[in-house]
Amino acid sequence: MGPMNLIISNSTTDEVYVIHVDGELDVYTAPRLKEAIAEATSQGHNLLVVDLTQVEFIDSTALGVLVGSLRRLRAIEGDLRLVVDDAHLAKMFRITGFDGMFSIHSSVEEAVVGQGGDATAASRD
Repeated sequence: MGPMNLIISNSTTDEVYVIHVDGELDVYTAPRLKEAIAEATSQGHNLLVVDLTQVEFIDSTALGVLVGSLRRLRAIEGDLRLVVDDAHLAKMFRITGFDGMFSIHSSVEEAVVGQGGDATAASRD
């Protein structure tokens, strides 16, 4: 498990650009996520879904990248939705208060249509 053990791939579902992240998001790998998001927006995608179902760890640097990207996308009428199905990760978003900032969903399908998700997403919509 080297620090660069991160795989980023993407797919497009119903016009929604999905970034799949596999590995740990930390100070070493966060710049690669930032790059992937910037590349997507430069191609004209402003609705992005970041699939974190294969991610077990996120540090504050990576959270900063997600928040910064969310702000940039909302500024251009876009959005950044997250897919989280790991209890530890979900708890971390709750503790930091970021669950109120992002729309967090439990599957890519839900995130693409922008419905469902966990209880906090449902109560906010």
